[in-house]
Amino acid sequence: MAASSRIDPSIAIEIDRLATALATDPRSKAFLPLADEYIKAGMWQEAAAVLEDGLKAYPGFVTAMAALGRVYDQLGQPVKAKAILEEVVKQRPDNLRAHRILAKLYNAEGKADLALRSCTAILSANSFDEEALSIKRSITGAPNDPPQTKRDKKRAGGETRPETGKVSTPVVMGQNSTPYTAVTSHEPTSAAASEPSVPKHAATVARLEAWLRTIQAQRKTGTVRM
Repeated sequence: MAASSRIDPSIAIEIDRLATALATDPRSKAFLPLADEYIKAGMWQEAAAVLEDGLKAYPGFVTAMAALGRVYDQLGQPVKAKAILEEVVKQRPDNLRAHRILAKLYNAEGKADLALRSCTAILSANSFDEEALSIKRSITGAPNDPPQTKRDKKRAGGETRPETGKVSTPVVMGQNSTPYTAVTSHEPTSAAASEPSVPKHAATVARLEAWLRTIQAQRKTGTVRM
């Protein structure tokens, strides 16, 4: 094979083997691995020819269609690439290789909705796919971190306080101390409510203390009366 002198020898041997098998049986599915070897060697035109002939014998062979779409994209034929890859995702909506190329092609054409649809299909399988995230950011201006990463960062920061609503938490300082309530709300607390109240029996205590002082004075002078 003429191409053998410019490609890796092991690839050249495999190409010769598969080409011989395909020539012996033109309806063999050996055309697909042969096309893969051509792709490895960077022989895109040869890969396209083999895939086109193979799809004539096996129309609707999705794997071969996806490979041909990739080859057309490499050959700079976006119209052909898009047409065949759109057919691929109709049959296999989860074909990520097809969506990857379609997202790029749609984005280049300014078809944001279609590009985002393909990005969504990719990110549903891998939310950290850099290529899909890059295309999505270029369209929507979304932040670099996916939602999962943001949640992880929030958890790591220990943000556990509620941001809305009123929360009252009883706090006891000790056995002999006066309990108080910490209130986090949007309503200010009054100053009077925070001041300790004067015991109602304070006047009685004062009278008793004065009576005791009087008794003590009378005992000293010997004038205590029972």
